Amino acid sequence: MERQICTLNNIDFEVIRLRTIIAGSGAAGYMAANRLFALGIEDIAIITDDVLGGTSRNAGSDKQTYYKLSLQGAEADSVLKMAETLFHGGSMHGDIALVEAALSAECFSNLAMLGVPFPTNAYGEFIGYQTDHDSSRRATSAGPLTSRFMVEKLEQQAKKNDIKVLDDYRIASILTHEGKATGLIAFKISDAEKSNRGLTIIDAANVILATGGPASIYAASAYPSSQSGCTGTALFAGAEGVNLGEWQYGIASLAPRWNLSGTYQQVLPRYISTDSKGENGVEFLEEYFTNKKEMLTAVFLKGYQWPFDPAKLKGSSIIDLLVYIERTKGRRVFIDYTKNPKCCGGSLTAEMLEDETKEYLLQSGALFGTPIQRLLKMNPAAVGFFKSKGIDLASEPLEVDVCAQHNNGGIACDKWYQSSIKNLFAIGEACGVFGAYRPGGTALNSTQVSAARAAQYITAKCSQNPINNETFFHNSSKQILDTFHFYNNICLNRRVLIPNVQV
Repeated sequence: MERQICTLNNIDFEVIRLRTIIAGSGAAGYMAANRLFALGIEDIAIITDDVLGGTSRNAGSDKQTYYKLSLQGAEADSVLKMAETLFHGGSMHGDIALVEAALSAECFSNLAMLGVPFPTNAYGEFIGYQTDHDSSRRATSAGPLTSRFMVEKLEQQAKKNDIKVLDDYRIASILTHEGKATGLIAFKISDAEKSNRGLTIIDAANVILATGGPASIYAASAYPSSQSGCTGTALFAGAEGVNLGEWQYGIASLAPRWNLSGTYQQVLPRYISTDSKGENGVEFLEEYFTNKKEMLTAVFLKGYQWPFDPAKLKGSSIIDLLVYIERTKGRRVFIDYTKNPKCCGGSLTAEMLEDETKEYLLQSGALFGTPIQRLLKMNPAAVGFFKSKGIDLASEPLEVDVCAQHNNGGIACDKWYQSSIKNLFAIGEACGVFGAYRPGGTALNSTQVSAARAAQYITAKCSQNPINNETFFHNSSKQILDTFHFYNNICLNRRVLIPNVQV
């Protein structure tokens, strides 16, 4: 990696030249860097606005799922069967479905070898369970923080490989010339008050976007506040998009932002609607159901069926719709674990439940007490997460909304995760490979598979070095200056891009 100071129209800025730049410091970005390094490509770096930010490190659920080929017992599975499951979810290309199935076991095993604590039985088999939109028991979980464990272990490996990380940089533009990506324009955030606004130019032969989904476009979002995304930058550069309207929405807490799936619903908490001050709370679900068994089943199934689905409006997804209606009235909605729903008359009994709910709670040894007692029995780590954020579910309710959680669309890519712009790759959630009805946990598998495939292609087919300074600036000077003046104007007039400055 070469670094030098250059001047353009009296603006001094740093130029960094290297073979491949990876944007994003999550599970996809670190995997791409490590795989490139393993394949002999060492002239690489990661660039990020916050090395401790992003979805991989800061998002999760009651037991965050990783979806992989089944690796247990006598259960029949194959690459083709897994690919068919992915493909039949709709809006997913068959070639990519096959790729994501074919590399699943390899990439999962790499994480396990790095130390991600996926559970095994006494014989070393990686035990699994059935997740939503799954035809087998391919799902596994290392707990509420599966993706955090992934990124931490991959980061440790990157440090061993001495991979450079350029932290505190905001990507503003992707440089292109004649249909090829040639680098990035970025601004060092901590230098935003300087006259050059921290302008930094990355001259790179290959660009990998591992920047997650376009998280900041929704007010009601399950994405961590540290996640913003870079999809718009790629689209502005001319990359084609695909399935951009395919979003997953579901019930999540607002502070902290956290997906409330799985046992958070299966313990049957109360749903309360209050006025704008959080007062005069009432349970509002019961009036929409014909009987309490139907209502309790719908809440229970929100655990399995967390994403909102119009096809399930007569079942679990009616809960999302009712929460949304309350919020549109200007009211606030809370989930309360301290008491059983009013329809239970104070205590929960087997006679109140339909068979699936009853059997699940009985087998979990949790058909007793209050929702918080059941949650502590079934998943104490789910309670511990909120405790670590200063929220005691045993004594206070949790404010919720129907939130955007995952973009199943993104940048259109081929089976090597190369976009319509040559030498620009999109991996992880930045890539629009996910089906409309994707099985839960496929996003984590895709971070690893897409990174591995992009690294393979770059190693085999993209051996060129970044172009020399004279040619580079001949091709890019107008775009650099236009981007600088745009950013500078924002800083001068609105200042919204400068941290810690009140607008």
